Amino acid sequence: MFIGELISLGVAISWTATALFAEVGSKRMGSLPFNTIRMTLSLLFLALTLWLVMGVPYPRYADGSTWTWLLLSGVVGYVIGDYCLMQGYIHIGSRFGQLFMTLSAPTAALTGRLLLGEQMRPIAILGMVITLSGIALSILSKSDGSNHHGIRFKLPAKGIFFAAMAGICQGFGLVLSKVGLTHYDAALTAAGISGDSVFAHAVLPLPVSVSMSFAATTIRAYIGLVGFFLALVLFNKDGLAQLHHALNDRKAMWCVLASTIFGPFIGVSASLLATQYTSAGIAQTLFALTPILIIAPAALLFHQKVTLREVLGAIISVVGVCLFFV
Repeated sequence: MFIGELISLGVAISWTATALFAEVGSKRMGSLPFNTIRMTLSLLFLALTLWLVMGVPYPRYADGSTWTWLLLSGVVGYVIGDYCLMQGYIHIGSRFGQLFMTLSAPTAALTGRLLLGEQMRPIAILGMVITLSGIALSILSKSDGSNHHGIRFKLPAKGIFFAAMAGICQGFGLVLSKVGLTHYDAALTAAGISGDSVFAHAVLPLPVSVSMSFAATTIRAYIGLVGFFLALVLFNKDGLAQLHHALNDRKAMWCVLASTIFGPFIGVSASLLATQYTSAGIAQTLFALTPILIIAPAALLFHQKVTLREVLGAIISVVGVCLFFV
């Protein structure tokens, strides 16, 4: 019982860890070098995992439709979403960056309604309003009265934009992944393989339903690596020099490694697995706990001052997310 919900909670904890490591790493080496190295490490981990659970280091039986939807999901969730998220960490930090990830729930609900026909009751509108209100409570403050009147953002507008885009892309990308997994499941069924069976020659006898989540993450990581590398070399004159410098930053590399393990490897694979046992919306609701879970460690590690207003804003945002799916 509640397998999908428990996995989703584990994802929230995993993403809390990866957010903290990613903030340090991305600030030291920049978002594009950071993501390029992280995707490379992620693919190495995933190839090893697929060899253990599938017997080969690549996604077995994935057909054209599976690749199309999962590559599209990778473009939205990894290339665009992760780039925006790391930029958000650089400008406003992981604690506020994760607050904006609550936007993934309404995005997943709306996209799930359009692409998958998942139901969204009228109370979801209230949930959206409450989620946005919680974010506003955390990022808005009264003007100091010297040059401005009313309220103002207490965070850089650029950071707010990138963090908001990251949340939207995550929700959209998750639903695209669920569509891809549906096609993958159909391809496996057509090959005579059931979800509770085990792949031949697998070292670890995990059910196919579990193994396909890692395979789906691998497909998304392929396009993630290609996208980040191309962006690094095409949009930066010294992109390769930045990458070389990043590889020689030992502290940053440890952060990349930890962020890879908790993020694209464990976190994303588990998030795809969670959507097989519960709806995309419910999964996103539990993923959204990260803004609350991250408050204490961020304050402790980065010596950030946390106000009651910000804590209440994070709690209100998560409550709003929950209303989408009660």
